[in-house]
Amino acid sequence: MNPNEDKIVPISIPGIHQAFYPYFLKKTNNKKLSVLDAGAGHGAFTKKLFEAGYKVSACDIFPEYYYYDKVPVKEADITKHIPFEDNAFDAIISLEVMEHVQDHSTFFAESARVLGPGGMLFVSTPNILSLKSRIRFLFSGFFYSFTPLDHDRHDGLQHVASLTLDQYNRLALIAGFEKADYFFDKEQSTSKLMLFLYPFIWIYTKIKKTTMMHNTYGLMTGRILFMMFKVKK
Repeated sequence: MNPNEDKIVPISIPGIHQAFYPYFLKKTNNKKLSVLDAGAGHGAFTKKLFEAGYKVSACDIFPEYYYYDKVPVKEADITKHIPFEDNAFDAIISLEVMEHVQDHSTFFAESARVLGPGGMLFVSTPNILSLKSRIRFLFSGFFYSFTPLDHDRHDGLQHVASLTLDQYNRLALIAGFEKADYFFDKEQSTSKLMLFLYPFIWIYTKIKKTTMMHNTYGLMTGRILFMMFKVKK
């Protein structure tokens, strides 16, 4: 029996793993793939995949806090190098990690390398484009799920990177992926109440002759953004 069993809990907002798993199954056609859990944390999602029959590997920058004994973990700073061979996996999952790292370009390039053609990269991050987030930024200068940084804190748990869907797509395309397929864990009731702002947003984009790409219903109301990027064949 694993003495650390009670420590294997998600390091994320409650419900993220449960919401993401059906999306993952749908996009992989429920196939038992070779999967890397990048930024595995305590090992909660690694455990879920292993018990579901996947061939799963794990890596994290703080392996000392990983507690799942059935799958070994490799120490890895994913902003520098992913310590696996080329074409090693069918999929990489990195849940609630993107907002904690700053060099996303290396992570996307390394992910494309260890995946190979047709491989899938799944990530999640707070949706900073929701109306709740936009109003919060207007009044506080900080997006939803972001707060002032403690510059003396280096535990990797602070939210340091707030990127839009468009910026993630650019990172992906440069690294050799297709643009994101995306989904949300849930709709924010606060954001839905703010949909009365939509006509004003639409008018503004027409006057400024800009795009509505960040003003879809999902992006304006969704809480956590799930994205899947596929390596181009």
